[in-house]
Amino acid sequence: MTGRCARRSSGRFAALAAPALLIAALMPSTGACAAPAVVTSIGPLHSLAAAVMGTLGQPRQLVRGYGSPHTYQMRPSDAAALREADLIVWVGPALETFLLRPLEGRRDGARVLELSRLDGLRLLPNRSAGVLDDDAHAGAHEAKAGFDAHVWLSPFNARVIAAAIATELGAVDPVNAPAYRRNAEHLSGRIDAMERRIAARLAPVRGVPFVMFHDAFQYFEKSFGLNAVGSVTVSPGRTPSARRIKKLREAIADSGARCVFREPQFESALVQVLLEGTQARSGVLDPLGTDIAPGPDGYIALMEANAEALIACLGP
Repeated sequence: MTGRCARRSSGRFAALAAPALLIAALMPSTGACAAPAVVTSIGPLHSLAAAVMGTLGQPRQLVRGYGSPHTYQMRPSDAAALREADLIVWVGPALETFLLRPLEGRRDGARVLELSRLDGLRLLPNRSAGVLDDDAHAGAHEAKAGFDAHVWLSPFNARVIAAAIATELGAVDPVNAPAYRRNAEHLSGRIDAMERRIAARLAPVRGVPFVMFHDAFQYFEKSFGLNAVGSVTVSPGRTPSARRIKKLREAIADSGARCVFREPQFESALVQVLLEGTQARSGVLDPLGTDIAPGPDGYIALMEANAEALIACLGP
């Protein structure tokens, strides 16, 4: 007996081992074992894990809805799930600071897949070139890391992550390791096809300049050759001063951007204020897939939804 089955049978039921063995000897063996308990930090990672697990289990997602991994506060049920997890998947301290202390107290035997340390993952540095203003507060959490933490927005990285999840699941649940590998390979093929579709769809707008609120889409931009000319670091819930609004308007106008994209947590009214007097349009890009149903199809739906949002705003 290995993995989750072994750990669960060797813990609190140790005192019943002898009677259990006697009963087991009298009953037919089914080979059944509880699915690994998998916890993921955010929606895109939940989707990748769900696709790799397939029908063998269902991962748990911590940050949901309009929650932000930068500011999320765990509930008691989240803490309990982490304590019982066989595998925890997160990006790392650059993104989910709320997980630092809970991970220190995880139970023995739990595996942690920290993507920022994953061999083969392509990490891009945080970029200061192209930032349209110098509001240090808004981007402080990422600046400390030295790299852009939104790693899942690269299809290449998504394939690497899926393969790594399959490897970790196989270590926890060796009996089903071949199934996890097959599921990861199937997902990789689906991501390949998605990447080709998105590249073809985005080709007509590849050179069109745009600006982002929060520089979260560098991996997506690099993957598809897009022309982001700057980013605006405005923190959600903070209203810029009149002086700063004037400065940002001028920067947006000077950038020649056809569109300014916000994320769902930014108020649309603020974007409209900043666009007054410019020729730019407004659009919404969502790195987390806030409105996308959780599950194995969520990652591809997220990427395609963002591609369509780019086309809608950057097109003629």
